[in-house]
Amino acid sequence: MDRFHVLHGGKGMCLSVMTEDVLEYYIILYKATLALPGRKEIAQLLEKGNPFQNQYAFAPHYPLPLYDKVKLLEQEWHKGSGLGKLHVKALFHHFVFELLHQLDRQGIQPLKPDLVAQAVTYICEHFSRSITLESIAEELECSTGYLSRLFKSKMHTSPIHYLGQIRANRAAELLMQTDATLQEIAERVGYPDAHSLSRSFKKYKGLSPVRFKKERQQHIQAQDQDMPQTKLKYALQRTAFTRYTDIDYQYRYHAEGDLFMHGRGKITAMMIMLCLSLMLGACSAPTNTNGSSQTKANHTATSSNSDGQAAVQAQTRTVKTLKGDVEVPANPKRVASDQYMGHLLKLGIIPVGVRSFMLNEAWIDQSGYPKEKLAGIKDLGDFPMDLEELTVLQPDLIIGSIEKNIDSYQKVGTTVFLPYWEGESTAGPLDKFRRISEIFGKQKEAEQWIAEYEKKVAKARIKIDGIIKDGETVSIVQVANKSIYVLAAKGGNYGSPTIYQMLQLPPTKKAMNMKEGFENISLEVLPEYMGDHIFVYGSEDEGANQILHSELWKGLPAVKKGQVYMYGSFSDKGDEFVMEDPYSLELQLDTIVNLLLAHKR
Repeated sequence: MDRFHVLHGGKGMCLSVMTEDVLEYYIILYKATLALPGRKEIAQLLEKGNPFQNQYAFAPHYPLPLYDKVKLLEQEWHKGSGLGKLHVKALFHHFVFELLHQLDRQGIQPLKPDLVAQAVTYICEHFSRSITLESIAEELECSTGYLSRLFKSKMHTSPIHYLGQIRANRAAELLMQTDATLQEIAERVGYPDAHSLSRSFKKYKGLSPVRFKKERQQHIQAQDQDMPQTKLKYALQRTAFTRYTDIDYQYRYHAEGDLFMHGRGKITAMMIMLCLSLMLGACSAPTNTNGSSQTKANHTATSSNSDGQAAVQAQTRTVKTLKGDVEVPANPKRVASDQYMGHLLKLGIIPVGVRSFMLNEAWIDQSGYPKEKLAGIKDLGDFPMDLEELTVLQPDLIIGSIEKNIDSYQKVGTTVFLPYWEGESTAGPLDKFRRISEIFGKQKEAEQWIAEYEKKVAKARIKIDGIIKDGETVSIVQVANKSIYVLAAKGGNYGSPTIYQMLQLPPTKKAMNMKEGFENISLEVLPEYMGDHIFVYGSEDEGANQILHSELWKGLPAVKKGQVYMYGSFSDKGDEFVMEDPYSLELQLDTIVNLLLAHKR
């Protein structure tokens, strides 16, 4: 700038001053408040268009009147007397009038700040602190209701949900880039403890932090071992993808500089060909001369059987989901899913593409499922599934288990949202299987397997009868990464449905009263949660020894009596207790029963 200049900014604005010559400047800090009693209408008007938050910069044509008032303001302010402060306020009003008058004469249009952008910036810069909707609104000088409505209209989510996403993303980075403990990461991203972090992380990522880290490491190792030649030409080391992200859109650079946007050219061409085919088909179709109304093609198709009778076969069906009713193909042929591969295979449905981890689930080797049937299934990467690869597959039905990914999947094809986790709990395994079968109209096949499975369960109960005495209770703990998780009687995983619901082993009161599927506890309170028999998942995993070799653990009554049953491990692929599909449930049942029978002998 040269000579006189005026800048105005709202709360939170940053001003940097760089100069080579002597510069004299004045900063006036003020807060505009409504005189009491303030009218509600005026308050609402200020909220929607607060002129005190507007930003502008200009060189006034008549700077000296403004300069004189600023100098006088400074003089009166330093006097510090009561009358002096009153004079300051009056002078300030004169200054504001002169400023607005010159703005109007020069036709300066102030820039209205984007409240949502300010909120996003504030969240991204302060996510490691204790933030509430109220504190964000207070910082931006607006009401919580107005901020929430405006944020949702632009970001399609709430400020607090967005905060959780930022924290989960940062926690994921720290998990992959450091060896920090869950407690250290929790404190760094704004959570009081590792338990709170785990609960929130599962909500946003669909996996526990420990499970997420293992899956990503496996995926990275697989990529490094099988890197395409086009990438090997350029890469000295594995680098992160370059991304452009704008809420719902993600474009990823690929080898040789191809963009996902280019892939849309293929989709457009296919859509044009499809439209032309439909138009030609419509032109060549015979005219309906019998006067009867035609059935909508997307709902029904009519054919004649050998007796000449019309048979109507449905082409689509309506499925109820948590995101509303979805019209799906009656018999989808090309299914992609980021979960539930074992469920699909048990129903006779071989998906065309799944998430990476699905292709390496432990039950595949143990169940003897023919691997040649899995050979054609496309690896679609981690959460969310790779959108470009997904588009190439042209699925007629997509199943997504994490809500935030559904909008992206819907851009590719018909999508059904079926959450694997409900809050911090999971639905019962049999309920999961039934829900999957309903999507495909295969309830009969599902009930047939469930009936056979329940017969096996009934026989298993007879085999283990008497091992757990009347009045005794059972606890299930998972030890991982130096943390202890006690699994609930309902809504848990890692074998808890098999132990508690199927085999009906009696849980402790603590396990029965858990609101979620698990609780993350400290070693000091462990005795309060332990029953007469203890099942321990992950005893061979990293960090387990520190807990299992502690004096407190060795002093537990169940440990002293030898009524502890070690089972399961994440290992490289996890095991049959990681998932809850029919194949895994069958293996879980055999494992737990054999464990108890070995103890009985």
